[in-house]
This record gives sequence, C-alpha cells and structure tokens, in this order.
Amino acid sequence: MPEKFTDYMKNSHIELWNKSHVNHPFIISMREGNLDIEKFKYFMIQDYLFLIDYCKVISLAVTKATNLNSMNHFSSLLNETLNSEMQLHRDFCLEIGIPNKDLESASAMPATSSYTNYLLSTAYNNTIEEIAASLLPCQWGYDEIGRNLENSTNAKNVLFINKWISGYTNREYRDLTKWLINYVNELSDNASNSTKKKMMDKFLHSIRYEYLFWDSAWNLEGWFH
Repeated sequence: MPEKFTDYMKNSHIELWNKSHVNHPFIISMREGNLDIEKFKYFMIQDYLFLIDYCKVISLAVTKATNLNSMNHFSSLLNETLNSEMQLHRDFCLEIGIPNKDLESASAMPATSSYTNYLLSTAYNNTIEEIAASLLPCQWGYDEIGRNLENSTNAKNVLFINKWISGYTNREYRDLTKWLINYVNELSDNASNSTKKKMMDKFLHSIRYEYLFWDSAWNLEGWFH
C-alpha cells in the first residue's frame, strides 16, 4: 500500500516532529507529572491568544475551501473553537488561578506572534492546499500528544494535566484530526508536484513553530527590554 502524503510529510521530518511533539521537555514533564504550574499557566495564556488568531485562520479556510463538505468541516471546527473550546479555556484558566482579566490583557510572546502571523499570512495569501497543510501539525500534534499521555498514570494523577489531556482525547477532537488528515491527503491527490512541495514547506514550517511554542512556555520567554 503506497504511503499517504500526510505520512510522507511527517516521516520526512520525523526527527523534528518527535522533538516537538514527543520528546520536548514540556511534554515529558507532563507525562512524568512534574510540570511546573507556572510554565503551564504561561502556556495556557499563550494558547488562548493563539486560539483567537487560529479562529481567523479557520474563517479564511472556509472561504477558500473548494466544496461544501470541506466548508462544513472547517465551519464546525470554527464553531467548536470559538464557541466551546475558548470558553472551556477561560473556565480552565480560572481553576488554575488565571482570571479572565489577565487573559484579556495578556500580550502574545514572540513565539506566539510569529506562529500566528505565519498562519494568518498563509491563510490570506495562499491556496487551501497550503492552508490545510499549515494547520495539520497543530491539530495532529496535539492529538498525538493526547494519545501518548492518556495512559500515563503520573500525568493523570495531576489534576490540571489530566484535565488538559481530556481536551485532546475526546472523540470530537479525534474525528476532526482524522478528517483534516484525510482532507490533506485528498487535496494532494489532485495537486501538482509544485503544489505538493509548497504543502511540504508549510507543514515543515508549522512543525518548527510548534517546537518554538512549546519551548517558549518551557523557558518562560518574554520580550527583550
């Protein structure tokens, strides 16, 4: 059976993929159940800010999708993110000591700004093939992290880590991940070699930004003064 295009993209950069989604110290600390709560709070604030721009990217994906089925799925992802996930995010932040006013007044740190600016630029200026490929490492990566952590007793014994894991191991999230993987594969079936190369480039850049996002939280990075 021939290798699917999404698997080809991932396997072509498997070392970086694992560095970002499997072996990063932030993720290892979650798995071992000893993640510093301050690093997690930093991550949650930046993730909230990321989601705001992520919704804008998905909105643009709806407009550039080429059929009703893909428009429907992107619309579902937008609705779930904007009207459900973000409220859950705010509620979760309250539970760990981050009031809504701190979320709303927070500034995006360098890794967050760079990542969202890249995704927004891709969504505004490129085709649906490149947009879908750029979104895949985030959606797929968190799905994989959830699967790798859900059987960790140490992780599940820590309330805030266990709750985070549950957000990425539910059926709805996994179904959307599966759909996006299949959608990227379908797009690649009709794509020229030139378009496939662009998709590969977007996929790779997003993995790099995924790594920088985790690294920023791990190191509590801020702006230089």
